[in-house]
Amino acid sequence: MKLLEGKNVIITGASRGIGRGIAQVFGQHGANVAFTYSSSEAPALELEKELTNLGVKAKAYKSNAASFSESEELVAKVLEDFDGIDVLINNAGITKDNLLMRMGEEDFDKVIEINLKSVFNMTKAVQRTLLKQRKGSIINMSSVVGVKGNAGQTNYAASKAGMIGFTKSVALELGSRNIRCNAIAPGFIETEMTDKLDEKTVQGWRDAIPLKRGGSPEDVANACLYLASDLSSYVTGQVINVDGGMLT
Repeated sequence: MKLLEGKNVIITGASRGIGRGIAQVFGQHGANVAFTYSSSEAPALELEKELTNLGVKAKAYKSNAASFSESEELVAKVLEDFDGIDVLINNAGITKDNLLMRMGEEDFDKVIEINLKSVFNMTKAVQRTLLKQRKGSIINMSSVVGVKGNAGQTNYAASKAGMIGFTKSVALELGSRNIRCNAIAPGFIETEMTDKLDEKTVQGWRDAIPLKRGGSPEDVANACLYLASDLSSYVTGQVINVDGGMLT
């Protein structure tokens, strides 16, 4: 059963990692996928081809979600190319970790701009379309760090916590128009980024998780699939932790 047959989806930052995993699962469930990348053109075009081979429409767009004007231009192009938007997944994000005493203003501002302001930009840009059709699902990729905090990540934690507040407010504003807005808070997800860590560090993370393993991009994608589909038609304003019990 394909849960997203014919739905048009925008995913920001999907050329690798969690975003890529979401795009793949959505394509397998019949969604047409418009996705963005910032610099990884080769992996983005590879993903576009992979999704097209599944029999769905897919297109990669080079776009900076932290730019309000580029976000508006992106949504206009997607509407032109896909003739509609049903789901928005705000996934684009970066880290610039450091202890607060060593963190520069630029590193704080950059993380807030890309992780949090991008959510405002993209949600604002799709809002008019969703309001007109009186339906839609917005999914914001937060983090367990946004729920509990983490030393050395004040900028990242602030951006992800802000995303949760934004999610709950949008759910209240748009719920009467049948537009749902939820957040997902992934825990330790094993991607290309964690591949760069030494095995001892990674195993230490796994040992501290009740399920004794790291998550996969597909684990997060499956939660997204639920929130994007009609299975969650009565779910809005929620934060779903996909963390193997880390915050239990």
